[in-house]
Amino acid sequence: MDRRTFVCGMGATALGAHAEAAPARRPNILFFFTDQQRWDTVDCYGRPLFPGLTPNLDAMAREGVRFDQAFTCQPVCGPARSCVMTGRWATQTGCWRNDIALPAGEATLATMLGQAGYRTGYVGKWHLASTGEKQNYQTRAVPPELRGGFRDTWMAADVLEFTSHGYGGYVYDGDGRRVDFDPARYRPDMLTDYALRFLEQQDGERPWFLFVSYLEPHHQNDRDHFEGPEGSKQAYAAFRAPGDLAHFKGNWAEEMPDYLGACAALDRNLGRLREALRKRKMLDRTLIVFTSDHGCHFRTRNNEYKRSCHDSSIRIPMVLRGPGFRHGRVVRDPVSLIDLPPTLLAAAGVAPATPMGGGALQPVAAGSERRSTSSCRSARTTSAAPCGPADGSTPSRRRTRRAGWTAPPTPTVRPTSMT
Repeated sequence: MDRRTFVCGMGATALGAHAEAAPARRPNILFFFTDQQRWDTVDCYGRPLFPGLTPNLDAMAREGVRFDQAFTCQPVCGPARSCVMTGRWATQTGCWRNDIALPAGEATLATMLGQAGYRTGYVGKWHLASTGEKQNYQTRAVPPELRGGFRDTWMAADVLEFTSHGYGGYVYDGDGRRVDFDPARYRPDMLTDYALRFLEQQDGERPWFLFVSYLEPHHQNDRDHFEGPEGSKQAYAAFRAPGDLAHFKGNWAEEMPDYLGACAALDRNLGRLREALRKRKMLDRTLIVFTSDHGCHFRTRNNEYKRSCHDSSIRIPMVLRGPGFRHGRVVRDPVSLIDLPPTLLAAAGVAPATPMGGGALQPVAAGSERRSTSSCRSARTTSAAPCGPADGSTPSRRRTRRAGWTAPPTPTVRPTSMT
């Protein structure tokens, strides 16, 4: 069975003769999304930069499935998020760089799951509502039509790094009202507080889809530094120098302790959410996804932190736990961020509204399907031009992965800017 047959078959079954009974059996979905997190910040990947940093994610991996060779399809924030929300390449949605809004009519996970009876909630960084000065919601409330179909709960800012710092800041609620953070609490803790409120409101009668989008461990743009919780510089000073950065200057030596402190805080908050699900007897009925939009090369490959096709930029952690993803398995075939939308729809028994670039991971996790290098592509786009044809059919600057080697990128356009 190929992956598209699997997705479409799941949707047809769920939406056919047994549609009335299906919602009670559909899993809840919790998407825990970090920003700019390297794979080697996670202990269970075997080469941790700081051992003991991620006990909650390690526990989740022992119960679920860890994807050892997971890669982003776009090593920059906005384009990667457009792919996660739609399952389509950034050159297809038009979101090929930051500061291009997701088209209002685009079919998203939230619209498709919402139409199938799911309650939908979004917390944190959105980064898909603004296009230049004429449509600038970077620090303003995002209007409902630009929220990607999330209708039941909204506690977010379009560009969270512009509305907040590690301590202090604000988001907007579903009515467009500004909600200020407690200045004494670290930003991921505040976002998790909002996510916990969503969980407390669920009565179990309908399945739900909650997307929690953290800014950490992304650097703080206006201060040009990473901002971990207080005490991070001392607590995480004795980190292991990553091999892909050790022979390059960059700024990793001075910034890594705060970066790791942010990763540790994310792990603690993953533990808070898992414990809340356990107490509400929802843990085993919930598919939890942990991953990141891209990695981080700490200014060793260009003059910033991503936007390159090196492993430092494109390799990410990816762990799934819940229905279809159990028993502590490790998948070593290459998989992509763009595989997650069809995976979630397959779990919910929902047929995709449009063709998707990736394929459901359930058969890969079960061992009934193998992935080749051609199934995992990362396209780098810049502010100059998208690295792909106008119709978005195939990203043209890509990394193809097989366990043990990385093929060089094959460019067809030459970017003129790295900003």
